[in-house]
Amino acid sequence: MAVREPAVTAAMPRHGSGGAAAALARAACAAAGALRGRALLRGEAQARLAAAGAGGGDAALQLAALLGRLRLGGAVAAGRCQRCGSGEAQLLRTPCGACGSGRCASCQACLALGRSRECGLLVLGLPARAGPGGAGLAPPEQLPPAAERLRRWGLSPAQSAAAASALAFLERAQLPPRPHGALSRLAALARMGLALRTRSGSALGQLVRLLLLSAARSVSAPPARSVSIRQPALLLRRAAAFVGPFRPRRRPQPAAPPPSFLLWAVTGAGKTEMIFPLLESVLRRGGRALVATPRRDVVLELEPRLRRAFPDTPPVALYGGSPRRGEDGRLTLATTHQLLRFRGSFDLIVLDELDAFPFAGDAILHEAAARSGAPGSRTVLLTATPPPSLQRLARRGLLPHAKVPARYHRHPLPVPRLLRTPSALAMAAAGRMPPSLRRALTRSLDRNAQLFVFVPSIRAAEPVARLLRQLFPGRGKVEATHSQDPERADKVIRFRAKELRMLVTTTILERGVTVPGSDVFILDADAGVFDEASLVQSAGRAGRSAADPQGFVWFAGASPSAAQKRAVRQIRLMNRAARRAGYLLPRSVRSHSVTSTVKE
Repeated sequence: MAVREPAVTAAMPRHGSGGAAAALARAACAAAGALRGRALLRGEAQARLAAAGAGGGDAALQLAALLGRLRLGGAVAAGRCQRCGSGEAQLLRTPCGACGSGRCASCQACLALGRSRECGLLVLGLPARAGPGGAGLAPPEQLPPAAERLRRWGLSPAQSAAAASALAFLERAQLPPRPHGALSRLAALARMGLALRTRSGSALGQLVRLLLLSAARSVSAPPARSVSIRQPALLLRRAAAFVGPFRPRRRPQPAAPPPSFLLWAVTGAGKTEMIFPLLESVLRRGGRALVATPRRDVVLELEPRLRRAFPDTPPVALYGGSPRRGEDGRLTLATTHQLLRFRGSFDLIVLDELDAFPFAGDAILHEAAARSGAPGSRTVLLTATPPPSLQRLARRGLLPHAKVPARYHRHPLPVPRLLRTPSALAMAAAGRMPPSLRRALTRSLDRNAQLFVFVPSIRAAEPVARLLRQLFPGRGKVEATHSQDPERADKVIRFRAKELRMLVTTTILERGVTVPGSDVFILDADAGVFDEASLVQSAGRAGRSAADPQGFVWFAGASPSAAQKRAVRQIRLMNRAARRAGYLLPRSVRSHSVTSTVKE
């Protein structure tokens, strides 16, 4: 983001030491602008400045920090990683070749983003304000009515109702952010008794003199007379007089999370389409928006959809190994770990699949999400399976939320059926399966469905695939995949293209993969790995296509678990809510439009 040069640099002489001072000031301003809203290690900050064409190196960073335009500090300090917030338990102390210490601490929790070390520097930019004049978002009154904006996205009734509630939350009046000024920093320097021993011809001396004269004018002080640059401490004390006594800065506290809105939408409801009006609201008012998702493959899938939806504001996609990591944009799409590189940057943060790994239960990423919001920002939480804590807050009225109980095609969710079967490994070892399970599989194959077959562990995947090849010869290719399979992406592509008929998988594919005309079989559904959320998400692979909205879902196991019963209950409750709200098509229309065979 371009930052306007302060008037002080324009008044500087362009020759000799004065010219050097002006050049350094311009470099400091450019560095501050390039690093707004960022939290970067020294090497990352220098690379970003080089890419932005901002010179000055460490001197520019130091001057920008003195002017209060960014903050410099140790990457690890006071027994805590200042980038991710991890404590002593995540710090590894080893001999360091960089600083010579025998016990230099480095953080292991965020090591994938670069080594955060006790002897390293963390550069924190000021919050990014993208609105007119850097003042934040323009008021929503400048936009067309919300109903008019919603219509252009072609949402279903359930989607429109939820998006309207989220828009009302997003555009509610906000308090103006607290300003960040250079005067408070100068006052701090004065009260701390900083002694500047500079000559009148030095670059730093010129900067101190001209900056203080400019600061005095900015608070309507009488024009300052010529003051000798040999008295910098006196100048600092005079500047401090305009802002009152210095109060030492307290130790930074964990960031308070921005106000949040829960968008609780069933699998296949079209959550991505529902966030388009929210992104539009922020972008049209001059703000910055972030969509964060747990996995890289989802980032790659969403990027072209956001590009089509917002051709005038193309998204910047950030993930591990991203070629665009140094770029900046008003619309950012990123994996959740990339949030650690932002501070006070976004007016809207959309957290997709907040209950999924790695975001679920990770305090570091929750803290990173809170810190990435600019003053006055808002957060929208997207999920089909909110954790119990969020469900309780929503029920008690403590968390603004909207439910979307129906899919975009307005057909009910497939309700899972329960089967009693031996364990997957036992069936594979015996080379046979109960007739009830075999009949269910045959029924799905006869209607030309693609079959997701979920198993609880990696070691069960290939044996079950062999069993299916043995029992259903000539019914299409069968493959197995899991998190450690190097060919997983290729197999998913082949499954989508119908080159594979059955795909045996672990929970790695329980979300984010949509294959039209699919049925779902979950073997060992009573295993601990299949909790309520996992079962609901896995079942959500079926019935997502308008051409085949009534897919089949089977929970197979030795006995029905409590998680299975809760998952079935949640799906039934969503169908009941959709029916009562009038979001489902009439039964006669559904019966007429759906056949039992998936068309090729």
